[in-house]
Amino acid sequence: MIDQTFEIKPLDKSIHNRAAFLCGEPELDDYLKTQSSQDKKKYASVVYVGTINTATIVGYYSLSQFSIELKGLPDSLAKNFPTYPQVPATLLGRLAVHETLQGNGYGERLLFDALKRALDVSVHIGSCALVVDAKNEKARSFYERYGFIGLADVDKRLLLPMKTIARMF
Repeated sequence: MIDQTFEIKPLDKSIHNRAAFLCGEPELDDYLKTQSSQDKKKYASVVYVGTINTATIVGYYSLSQFSIELKGLPDSLAKNFPTYPQVPATLLGRLAVHETLQGNGYGERLLFDALKRALDVSVHIGSCALVVDAKNEKARSFYERYGFIGLADVDKRLLLPMKTIARMF
């Protein structure tokens, strides 16, 4: 059950307690603790944190710009995109939930927040899809439940067309 004080905001290292976050994937834990603020300063990505009572991080995700090789898309998808060598996309670089709160709906809330933000930005900066590289089969299954489609050119890379996201909202 999701706590009533749960909210999602951009990471602010002066407020949010990154040191206490553990999701069970060291790479995802380390990113939040050591790299996320640097990426923000360098305009490489933006990290959004889901919190309870302002400082306690329940989960997080990152968004950045990306491009997809058109030739790597299935024909059924490629026909819906502009015929450029690469098409613009948004990358959901990371998504993680604290290990003690996994399975309570926070991952879904974070994902839908990311989808909505990606859709909102696509009106101002072109983006044909949201792309994610699933860390493992459990993550892949999570994304596939929401309609993400696997791509043949990169193992565990999935895509959700922006038109599909628009229909969700």
